[in-house]
Amino acid sequence: MDAQQIALVRASFAQVAPMSRQAASLFYDRLFEIAPPLQGLFRGDMTAQGAKLMAMLGTAVANLDRLDTIVPAVRALGARHAGYGVTPADYAPVAEALLWTLAHALGEAFTAETRAAWVEAYTILAGQMQEAEAA
Repeated sequence: MDAQQIALVRASFAQVAPMSRQAASLFYDRLFEIAPPLQGLFRGDMTAQGAKLMAMLGTAVANLDRLDTIVPAVRALGARHAGYGVTPADYAPVAEALLWTLAHALGEAFTAETRAAWVEAYTILAGQMQEAEAA
């Protein structure tokens, strides 16, 4: 990712972070709407799951310019997800739900450039998770 893309992801996440509970709820509602079978992968408290999601996104966003720092953690998360039954096909609806959530949370601030930057970030991070799952 280039510096401008990283700045767009960070700035947009900074706008969403103060409403993290609502954003996480929107995300999971949308995810389960478009991919109902994925709901079975989440057996715990969804409030806690949402907090973990937002914390993980915050860490990833903060370190997009230092991928060597976060790749081991992202790969470990991918390996854990594989153990829960996540498949490569599950990443597409997650991306869709994430982009939908950002668009709804940010409104007009979610520009085409910001969306493209998030797609790039997600592609990189999800690719690392999937590589760990395959290993």
